[in-house]
This record gives sequence, structure tokens and C-alpha cells, in this order.
Amino acid sequence: MGRPFKQFLNGPKIYCCATCKSHIADHDDVISKAFQGRHGRAYLFTNVVNATPGVKEERILITGLHVVADISCTTCDSVLGWKYEHAAEESQRYKVGKYIVEKARVLKEGNW
Repeated sequence: MGRPFKQFLNGPKIYCCATCKSHIADHDDVISKAFQGRHGRAYLFTNVVNATPGVKEERILITGLHVVADISCTTCDSVLGWKYEHAAEESQRYKVGKYIVEKARVLKEGNW
């Protein structure tokens, strides 16, 4: 198996992996900063890069039952958050296909 292709973002405000500083997401892709992760505050993103989804599993979260897959940095394999694959409740289905990235797992880079 070869090395994974690493994508670089060029926006003025970028979120990077706190462990290896690989680009993870653009600030323009933030939907909400009012989410809760396993280790504190988290952001909901429409898109992330340099992150690989893991195995899908059912989890009971604050907002109910969801099917999620943890996402890991492709460079250093640190767990960054998760991707919503399915939501049991209709009111939570807007999250499907979106990503939770924990604030403690990323750093800000650029002109903040």
C-alpha cells in the first residue's frame, strides 16, 4: 500500500490536526460551533480533508441514536471526531453526511 494523498487547503482560516498539523477543514465549512464531543466542545463541518472514516457503529448521543464512524487523521491516525452516517430521528437527519471535529483535536492556522 502506498502513501495516502495529502490535501492542502488555501483559505485564510484553516483547522489542522493538533498532532501533526495536517490540514483538516476550512473555516468556511463550519456549520455550528455549538456541539459537544467526547472531550468537550466540537464543531460541525460540511466537509473535511485528510481524514479517514472508520467502522460504522450505533451510538446514543445527547440528541438520540445515531450511526456514526470515527474519523482519523490520514497522516498520524489521531482520532479527530466522527461522521454522521444515519440519524434515527427525523429532526436530526440534517447531520447525516456531516462531520464532528473536536476542538481539542485541532489547531487554528492562518489569519484569525
